Amino acid sequence: MQKIRNIAVIAHVDHGKTTLVDGLLEQSGTFGDHEQHDERAMDSNDIEKERGITILSKNTAIRYNGYKINIIDTPGHADFGGEVERVLKMVDGVLVLVDAYEGVMPQTKFVVKKMLALGIKPIVVINKIDKPSAEPDRVVDEMFDLFDHMGATDDQQDFPVIYAAARDGIAKMDMSDPDGDFTCIFDAIINDVPEPLGDAANSLQAQVFTLDYDNYVGKIGISRIFNGTVNKGDNIMLAKANGEMVKGKISKLIGFLGLNRMEIEQAEAGDIVAFAGMETVNVGDTVADINNPVALDPMHVEEPTLTVVFAVNDSPLAGQEGKHVTSNKLRERLEFEMNTNVAMKLEVVGEGKFKVSGRGELQITVLAENMRREDFEFSISRPEVIVKEIEGVKCEPFEHLVIDVPEDLSGGVIERLGKRKAEMKSMLPMGQGFQRIEFEIPARALIGFRGQFLTDTKGEGVMNHSFIEFRPYSGGVESRSYGALVSMTAGSTLAFSLFGIQNRGTLYIGVQTEVYEGMIVGEHSRDNDLVVNPIKGKAQSNVRSSGADEAIKLIPPRDMSLERALEWIEDDEILEITPKSIRIRKKFLTEAERKRHSRKQPK
Repeated sequence: MQKIRNIAVIAHVDHGKTTLVDGLLEQSGTFGDHEQHDERAMDSNDIEKERGITILSKNTAIRYNGYKINIIDTPGHADFGGEVERVLKMVDGVLVLVDAYEGVMPQTKFVVKKMLALGIKPIVVINKIDKPSAEPDRVVDEMFDLFDHMGATDDQQDFPVIYAAARDGIAKMDMSDPDGDFTCIFDAIINDVPEPLGDAANSLQAQVFTLDYDNYVGKIGISRIFNGTVNKGDNIMLAKANGEMVKGKISKLIGFLGLNRMEIEQAEAGDIVAFAGMETVNVGDTVADINNPVALDPMHVEEPTLTVVFAVNDSPLAGQEGKHVTSNKLRERLEFEMNTNVAMKLEVVGEGKFKVSGRGELQITVLAENMRREDFEFSISRPEVIVKEIEGVKCEPFEHLVIDVPEDLSGGVIERLGKRKAEMKSMLPMGQGFQRIEFEIPARALIGFRGQFLTDTKGEGVMNHSFIEFRPYSGGVESRSYGALVSMTAGSTLAFSLFGIQNRGTLYIGVQTEVYEGMIVGEHSRDNDLVVNPIKGKAQSNVRSSGADEAIKLIPPRDMSLERALEWIEDDEILEITPKSIRIRKKFLTEAERKRHSRKQPK
């Protein structure tokens, strides 16, 4: 029986999980001297690398002093909280990372609550102690208070604390100690994380917690073996969450070491491995002994709270930039996503229209961004929250919102959130002129708020939120306070006309941009929509002007990223997404159609 430890690394977004895993891989000697690897090696997806966030949970394994340590790196963003919850059921110990300045954040609370409920004892790592503003002692006190508030047991409260600067490979057990390497972290994992329960002699029981996909072998289930031994080629029984039993065969057994996956012949209780050969496998399924199949408890996957409609692009510029433009291609790609992403749901709602439900805007925009990079062209509607009826009462999702703002700007932010039905729960000074304010707010009210928040706080504010629960519907919420500048004609934009339009608001497009009737070219400075002509040139005449022409100076257009544009649009607008462009347009392109439609709307 090999000596195994299974741990997950959990934290709020950007507190240094992936950097810590990098250090553990490096200092354990898992990377050979000849092996080249990138910074944040576990963030393998392009978007993860660019944004510096983890989107998918990933597992690796290291060998240290005769022990095999399976490590799962989890996402820190609230939209991917479902992944964290599933991962925690697969491990026996947890490294909770907390930033030495930011301290306890919403996602820290979310993951700690899940961890305590499962009875796991944590190892707390206070990271980024090299920050000039670091206050590790305050953060340790915050963690004790959090554990106490969450109802931790005495054993869970008695957690070891390690102080680290993961980026520099430094860790120590006490702030007064000299800087050391990660040896103290390895020792804490081996000594404080219990060894896996289960017996290799029992009947096979393994539970799938993450899915992967390979074009050659199909669906892959990444699983923890709770009991028994499994061999490549074994016939097994797949116990589905709905009670159905499906016979299968393990065509491939995959083990993990460092960044590599390798085929193995056998694995036993306590290990984390991947199985291939079962097309119907899903998260939460139990891989069991064919002669004595005993299912494990099925997993609860968090419900989606937000929906958008993906549709075929039908604008006048459709089909010019993308390679995959048909509804069949769009449907295939979305169904492929649902194969591995259990936190999202897909529903066909009309000809070439697909309703995608997810946990938040980030999750949906990451999918859209991946698709445009794969040469898809499509449109997306404004996000809407999912409204449920619970015991006859109309309910909507509520979020726990935490904002860090400069003290002198907090009044304006509180007033704006008040109009969006937010209820303030606490306000604390953070030092260095910042305040931390906590709210409970309908998820609906957060759509479109981030851009406004950054403007109000001059780009210095930080906001984070996580799902609390469904509560009774809270009535109307203030939405975007500015109208749109809408093009009245098709053609190529000219500096002369844009110069005249920029006095009316903020432009989203530059010179020589192809536009069409109904396309939005900017934000109006007032609350109504304004129809403009962005392609009008200067009238030529053969009369010489008495003075020099007025110099045309254009303000650079506002760069609209996919997230920013999705937050900005209203119900009567949609985003046109192609591999090269993100355009905002009205659902009804002509002014006559828009007027006719507005008359039909109930007042």
